[in-house]
Amino acid sequence: MDIINGLVHTMGRQGVIGHGAVRVENGKIAWVGTMGQWQDMRRRENGSGALDGTDRVLDAGGGWVMPGIIEAHCHMGITEEKKGMEGDDCNETVDPVTPWLRAIDAINSMDAAFDDAVRAGITAAMIGPGSSNVVGGQFALVKTRGRRIDDILVKAPAAMKVAFGENPKVNYSGQGKSPSTRMAIAGMLRRELFEAKNYWERKKTAGEKGQEFQEDFNMECWIPVLRREIPMKAHVHRVDDIFTAIRIAREFELDLTLDHCSEGHLIAEELAEAGYPAIVGPDLTSRNKIEVQNVAFKTAGILAKAGVLVAITTDHPVSQIQSLPLCAGMAVKSGLPMEDGLRAITVNPARICGVADRMGSLEPGKDADIAIFSGNPMEVFTQTRYTIIDGQVVYGEKEDRTGESR
Repeated sequence: MDIINGLVHTMGRQGVIGHGAVRVENGKIAWVGTMGQWQDMRRRENGSGALDGTDRVLDAGGGWVMPGIIEAHCHMGITEEKKGMEGDDCNETVDPVTPWLRAIDAINSMDAAFDDAVRAGITAAMIGPGSSNVVGGQFALVKTRGRRIDDILVKAPAAMKVAFGENPKVNYSGQGKSPSTRMAIAGMLRRELFEAKNYWERKKTAGEKGQEFQEDFNMECWIPVLRREIPMKAHVHRVDDIFTAIRIAREFELDLTLDHCSEGHLIAEELAEAGYPAIVGPDLTSRNKIEVQNVAFKTAGILAKAGVLVAITTDHPVSQIQSLPLCAGMAVKSGLPMEDGLRAITVNPARICGVADRMGSLEPGKDADIAIFSGNPMEVFTQTRYTIIDGQVVYGEKEDRTGESR
């Protein structure tokens, strides 16, 4: 399939290609270039360059052709819409430390939010447990179209959810048990990491000596985190919680993402020096808790200008998944540079989620996850013309086989 006549925002080394084209083969991006180069390629292939009835061509009609949008943090399909408790599997609120839980066992890809995501040009999402527990469990990165979760997985586990601050305090102090303070949250996480690190060392030693080793289901899930194959995904809003998460990550030499990071704009230089990425949001919501009193769309821009790698999140269903490109637009309105706004919903979340080798930019060899818009997706009146996942049109008009603009 060829996509032609588009303003191609590659979000990669080729930058923006005016009057560009993209070729897709076997579910992957095969080529990206100008319409002139595409026409030359066509002439080499068939002698004339003319299209015939066997050609599969999408005419972007001058619209924006971009990598599919990526949501870096949400609970889509794990907190289902319109289903109450029966469809809410986000938090196992009886044990504050549950690292062995796997989001893949609770994500319902038939949730209506998946269809909303596809209609908004969102082709992948990082989905996992909520923030009621100190350790909530394992996130997964999935594509947004498919009936069976196993068929749309990109990376699982993709991160280990941990939470600081108000949510674990409220949940467990209400049950009359720990944690009821920030000290206890940090202490419980440290103890868990200490035990996991000791377990891993014992397992490595046994392997080196050829000894039998009894694996512990509760500890095995930490090994990808300790190996720095996946990050701790830290729910942090306030400055003090952000610094506590960084302190513990450094103590145990772990990778970390700062999710929400609502007061990050107050400590932008310190966060840039620390070097951990921030997933900012949800800002399109009310300040309904003490720890989110300083939520503002300006945070993403201040952090990006300081040198922090920034992605933007809706935290669906806290704000709706389809509002993700508009949230990026609001951040741009509040000071985030335009290009950084586009990066915050494409290549940056791909890097933060550890899947930049497969998605986030239009480059040969990457998954053909592509969104075609009538204009800038961060503007409210822009329409999604096509959404393409793994080279298949999953939303939009019928393919234009003539190559003519309509």
